Order: sequence, then C-alpha cells, then structure tokens
Amino acid sequence: MSTERFDVKAATWDADPDKLTQAGEVAGAIRSAVPLNRSMRLLEYGAGTGLVSQGLADSVGPLTLADNSAGMREVMQAKIASGALMNARVWDLDLQARPVPAETFDLIVTSLVLHHVRDLDSVLTGFAQLLVPDGYLAIADLDAEDGSFHDHDFDGHHGFDRGELTDRLTSAGFADVRMQDATRIDRDGSRYSVFLATARRSE
Repeated sequence: MSTERFDVKAATWDADPDKLTQAGEVAGAIRSAVPLNRSMRLLEYGAGTGLVSQGLADSVGPLTLADNSAGMREVMQAKIASGALMNARVWDLDLQARPVPAETFDLIVTSLVLHHVRDLDSVLTGFAQLLVPDGYLAIADLDAEDGSFHDHDFDGHHGFDRGELTDRLTSAGFADVRMQDATRIDRDGSRYSVFLATARRSE
C-alpha cells in the first residue's frame, strides 16, 4: 500500500485526541482478550506512531514496531530516543513485498491496518510464520462498511465480515478465533464499529 498519506500525517498523528482514545480502547480490548505477561515478545504490524504498543508496554516484554511509512518510523524512533517508548526497536516491514523475517514472537498486534492490505491471505500466513506455536494474534479493524469510511481514492477492503475473516484466519493456520467489539470511530456524521479478532497459531 502507498505510504505517502501516512508519511505526511505522521508528525501530527498523536495530536488527534480521537486517535489517542481509539488506540487506548484497542489496547484495553487486547488486555481483556489475551493473557499478557512481561516475557511476551510483541510485534505490532503497521504500528503507526506506536500508540497501541504504548498502551500495552507495561504488561509485555520487548517491543518490535513495524511500519512501512518512513514518517511513522521517524516518530517512533523519536519516542524511543525520548524514553516515551522503552525496550523497543523499529522495523521497516511490508509482508506483501518482502520475505518473512527469521524471528518469532509471542504476540502480534495490528490495529486498523489490514483493511489497507490487498493480499490479505499472504499477510495472515506471514503472521502465522512469525508466531511461536500457540502464540497470539490480535487484529483490530473495521466491521464491513459501505465504502464511505475513506474520503480518498481507496482500493483496499471496506471493512471485514467477522465470519469471513474467521475463515481466512483458520485457513492461514490459526485456531481458537474469537471476536469482540473493540471501539468505534465517528466521522462526518457516521459511526463505524471496530472489532477485535484474537486467535492462536495452530501447533
């Protein structure tokens, strides 16, 4: 997916109180659904400015923050340098375009990212490869919507049907898929619901 829009918005991303609220609610939903512990190696895919990871940092182990937007990575590096993000590193990673790194994690988190991903199945399979057996995946994203969420030329997914995504996760090598409400986004007089899908990598 193109990163230009995100490169431009990165410097002021955290100035939007709605984004802070949404990230906090997604982090809260993950806390309620996944048994976190301080030894967990966490990968946040499409981390943006790292807001969700910031909300989880006191309950997990080392953080790997991956984003293919140079602007977003710059903001995250500044947070690490200032101490706002501790025990963290930043990756330039796009699982649609590059090989899966030869590392494994205990938890992968992604928030409002996958609806931008064209080749969803390859990314989900990449997540399975990056997780240890029985490792957790937590996906927050839009429920299926009518296409009005994006106000620009958009060629991704207009949200996801929860049942269809469950089937795709199962096909990609995940089990124990569970769905719950995570947060909502109010935009231009419309309300869009955001779910949290959690799953475990099959043995």
